[in-house]
Amino acid sequence: MLPSAYSKEITVPMAAFLNQIGIETRVGEVPDDTFVPGIEVRKGALIYDEAKLKYPGDLLHEAGHLAVMTPGERAEANATVETGPGEEMAAIAWSYAAALHINIDPKIVFHPDGYKGGSKMILENFAAGHYFGVPLLDLWEMAEEYPRMAKWLRD
Repeated sequence: MLPSAYSKEITVPMAAFLNQIGIETRVGEVPDDTFVPGIEVRKGALIYDEAKLKYPGDLLHEAGHLAVMTPGERAEANATVETGPGEEMAAIAWSYAAALHINIDPKIVFHPDGYKGGSKMILENFAAGHYFGVPLLDLWEMAEEYPRMAKWLRD
């Protein structure tokens, strides 16, 4: 777990970026039993509890799930965001691109305790230009020339 001062250095720019692109993100009280520690989705908004947030980079991944939903799905999303494998891969690609865009080390998003033990593989492959999830971002006209994005939210 990161010290809270370090965590805020990461969460503040992430939250500012997410709010700027249209994913409401705010500090609030979150139950202890959320799937992603310290984060809950309420009506399409990301609520995070700084004291319970185990990995600040999880904010970008959860935002990635919201970003690849249709506007209607996003507005109704609550609790833990669950999607199919294609959307999961697109959310991973989205969160990698977002980390680069806001100058946050992707290792913060793809921490060793996440991604079912596959974070190292994701980081190595993406750093080498071997991306997955991008075809869906292309289909939804979100990626321009990956990892540069044409738009951050799916229409």
